[in-house]
Amino acid sequence: MEDATEGSHGCESTSGSEEGGCSDSDFGTSKLGTKEYWEEAYRRELETFEDIGDVGEIWFGEESMIRVLRWMDKARIPENAAVLDIGTGNGAFLVELAKHGYKNLTGIDYSPASVKLARNVLQAEGLTDVAVKVMDFLNCRGELKEFDVCIDKGTFDAISLNPDDTKEGKKLYVQALKDALKDKGFFAITSCNWTKEQLLERFSEGFEFVQDLPTPSFQFGGKTGNSVTALIFMRVH
Repeated sequence: MEDATEGSHGCESTSGSEEGGCSDSDFGTSKLGTKEYWEEAYRRELETFEDIGDVGEIWFGEESMIRVLRWMDKARIPENAAVLDIGTGNGAFLVELAKHGYKNLTGIDYSPASVKLARNVLQAEGLTDVAVKVMDFLNCRGELKEFDVCIDKGTFDAISLNPDDTKEGKKLYVQALKDALKDKGFFAITSCNWTKEQLLERFSEGFEFVQDLPTPSFQFGGKTGNSVTALIFMRVH
């Protein structure tokens, strides 16, 4: 597997200062927020996988998956927990979750090429009992329910960059997440465009902050920051 450098892949721009609020104009829109961009990207990755067996880039790198898996271990998430991978991409995280022992996995992506690639990757690993569906999380119309854990590595970032209607997209995302999770279910989000403070504000209604997960830090101008934010929330009514 190729390993994308954490904090760079998929990050068109960052969201400003740590003290910044959760406005809908924190950064500009981008082609990275369009379905057409991702369909073409995964079509190319699918061709590459079919040619040489390379699954392509891992969003935020392998460490981003290890970080969430470590948390799931510490939180004692049972192996039969219903886990949803939002924007599954090439399915690499589904593979790692299955290898870690999780048995009730679902991946969704609005890109048909992504879903075909993920299915092929899972099949190559001998993992034929993982559900992967073509589905737009913003328009799932209540089809996704009763999940114990929902995982997002970059999908909310991409939605935030959509040039059509990013404000409405973010609202639809939060509502879809509320509908998908059980009461007391967990949401693990990794973002390179939103700070901890902004995500706390965005997911303040219907969610309770549990913890942040350690991510690489940097120093600049006497201040310390993080290029990636990883947080855990709990669904509360």
